Amino acid sequence: MKDSEMLSFIQGLPKTELHLHIEGTFEPELMFKIAKRNNLEIKYADVEELKRAYSFNNLQEFLDIYYAGASVLIEEQDFYDLTWAYLTKVHEENVKHVEIFFDPQTHTDRNVSFEYVLNGIYKALEDGQKQLGISFKLIMSFLRHLDEASAFKTLEQALPYKDKIIAVGLDSSELGNPPSKFKNVFKKALDEGFLTVAHAGEEGPSEYIREALDLLKVGRIDHGNRCLDDIDLVKRLAKEQMPLTLCPLSNLELKVIKDLKEYPLLKMMEHNLLVTINSDDPAYFGGYMNENFWGITKALNLSKSQIAELAKNGFKASWLSPNEKQTYLKEIDLYLLNN
Repeated sequence: MKDSEMLSFIQGLPKTELHLHIEGTFEPELMFKIAKRNNLEIKYADVEELKRAYSFNNLQEFLDIYYAGASVLIEEQDFYDLTWAYLTKVHEENVKHVEIFFDPQTHTDRNVSFEYVLNGIYKALEDGQKQLGISFKLIMSFLRHLDEASAFKTLEQALPYKDKIIAVGLDSSELGNPPSKFKNVFKKALDEGFLTVAHAGEEGPSEYIREALDLLKVGRIDHGNRCLDDIDLVKRLAKEQMPLTLCPLSNLELKVIKDLKEYPLLKMMEHNLLVTINSDDPAYFGGYMNENFWGITKALNLSKSQIAELAKNGFKASWLSPNEKQTYLKEIDLYLLNN
């Protein structure tokens, strides 16, 4: 099959995104524009120099530049503009529903108001639903390199906004920061009615995935690549149909894998795991949803039916209502039939 035909198939496929850090969509051009508006200096001379810095050897090197970029976000309008830029981009890629992360501690630790951060993001998401037809859910992530007391403080700040935030998550530097470090704040979040998710098994061991399941009571595992190190865990994930939100280009850029041809996606599908494709931090990792689908399709020689299955998994793993899920699943079946 010609590349152009497969690219066209991916482009037209209805998709959902479940693993996306809104701060990780900060394109260099917008970063410079907002920095100028806020009278802030960026340590890079221009957009091209900044883009050249987007080359990482590991998760920590990426996080260093990620937090530096986020430091120019100050006003509510900045968070609106950041989110709106992402939504207009994925609208072009036929993404129908998003469940995105935001990291309040990245901003509140710089004395930026929690309310500014949340309202800017949320207003853009509402406008995206009205104007672009993209439905959404919002997930507040705790930074795992900080302590649990800081996470508790952030949870308290979120309580007045339970109508806007559906879940709490766990991200940032994984190694040395196991899920067990946050079991108390996740228990409190569950008691308050939030859903829970957590990054686990990206750079950390499979044991971190078990901790996320057993101690944090998560409904999804973000990444989860290392589950394959533990066959009993794989069987459990398959039995429970626990979603894994995989991010191929992110894993490649952060050297979790050396080559997309090594990506364990097919092995996971053979084990009947509920795997989904996502972009993670697309401004930094060279691609949004379609680039991730295309990269993994080309590397593993996926068929149209396998690609459609991955898109369907995204809707199955989402927090859409059963009726909404069924509508999208039928839409994908029809699309596959006609293409």
